[in-house]
Amino acid sequence: MSQIDKAARRQKIKARSRAVVHGSQERPRLCVFRSLSQIYVQLIDDENGKTLMAASTMSKENAGIAGTKSEVSAMIGKQIAERAIAQGITKVVFDRNGFRYHGRIKALADGAREAGLIF
Repeated sequence: MSQIDKAARRQKIKARSRAVVHGSQERPRLCVFRSLSQIYVQLIDDENGKTLMAASTMSKENAGIAGTKSEVSAMIGKQIAERAIAQGITKVVFDRNGFRYHGRIKALADGAREAGLIF
């Protein structure tokens, strides 16, 4: 399977899931993107079209995090959950963005749940 086929397949899956998954101010969408070496997560209010908060392995505060990619993903999940709870957000809608719920995506979700987010 070529890279173009993989990307097109993920975009089709993403479009199907985005038809159902929708974030609001009370229950924003927790959107995850993973590249080969990094992971990014955002809380998005789709009604107003605003990103409420974000965390990633590329941010300055996370520059020195060591561990496997799955361990780092779990830490990023905990970090976004702690920020959300500090803002008064306890419930979110999980958007895996066309990626399989496996590996780093699952680790991030488990880390967020462990820190207190409900989805």
